[in-house]
Amino acid sequence: MLSRNFRLQNVGDLEWLKKNYDFSHISYSIDELVVLDVTRGEKNLEDFCDSLKLLTDGCFVPIAAGGGVNQIESARMLLRSGADKVVVNSGLYANNGFVKELASEFGQQCVVGSMDIKSSADGQYQAWSENGMKCESGPANYWIERIVSDSVGEIYLNSMDRDGTGQGFDLGLLDLLPDRVSKPVILAGGAGNANHLSEGLGDSRVDAVATANLFNFVGNGLMEARKSLVTNGIVLPMWDVQLLERHLSAARVNGDKAD
Repeated sequence: MLSRNFRLQNVGDLEWLKKNYDFSHISYSIDELVVLDVTRGEKNLEDFCDSLKLLTDGCFVPIAAGGGVNQIESARMLLRSGADKVVVNSGLYANNGFVKELASEFGQQCVVGSMDIKSSADGQYQAWSENGMKCESGPANYWIERIVSDSVGEIYLNSMDRDGTGQGFDLGLLDLLPDRVSKPVILAGGAGNANHLSEGLGDSRVDAVATANLFNFVGNGLMEARKSLVTNGIVLPMWDVQLLERHLSAARVNGDKAD
C-alpha cells in the first residue's frame, strides 16, 4: 500500500514487492527499516508476519514493525518474524498499562511510539489513531507529553498533512515536544528529496528522519540522498556495497561447502 494524506492505494501483491523491492540491497542506504500493516478494519497478523519474513530476508539493518499491536502476543509474533522493534500507535492512547507491559516484557528500547498528527481547521494539532480514523480528544501536545513520559524507547512523529506529498516535513510538529526529550525522535511525513532530509536532521530536536517517497518513487533515490547528506556534512556511515556483497557471497559459498 502507498499512502498520501492517509488515503491508501494498492500497488501490488507480495510477488510484486519481492520483484521491485530488494530489501537486502536497500539496507545499504538506510539505518533502519519501518514496516507497517496499514490494513483498514480487521488485520491478519499471521499473514503480515509471513510477508515480513519474506520481505526482510537478508536485511541487516534493524527492522521496526507494527500495525494493530494491542497485546503482548502480537508483539512477540512480530519479533519472531524478523522485527527488532515493535511499533505501537492506537495502543498508546488506552491508559491501561499496555506500553509498560511491552517494555517490561521486551525492553523499553524495543517499543516505538508512533504518533500521527494532523492540523485542524483552527490551526491546532490533534493526534489521530486507528490508521487515521479516530481523532483523540484534547490537543496533540498533551498526548505527546504523556507518551514521551511513558515506557516507549523512541517517538515516531508523523505528519498526516504531509504524508506522501513529498513537500517536506512539517517542522511545526517539533514545537509540540516538551522542552527536554530524553528519547530519540524520528520525524516522518513529507520528505521527497535530500534537502528535506537535511532540513529535518538540521533541527537539534530530531534524531532521525523517515521517508517513504524516496523509497517508493525515485529509483536509487535513497542511495543518492544518503550520498548528498554525507557530502553536506551529515555524519552517516557509508558502505562499500561491492566489498560487502563479495563478503556475503563468499560466506554463502563457504556455508554451502560446510553443509
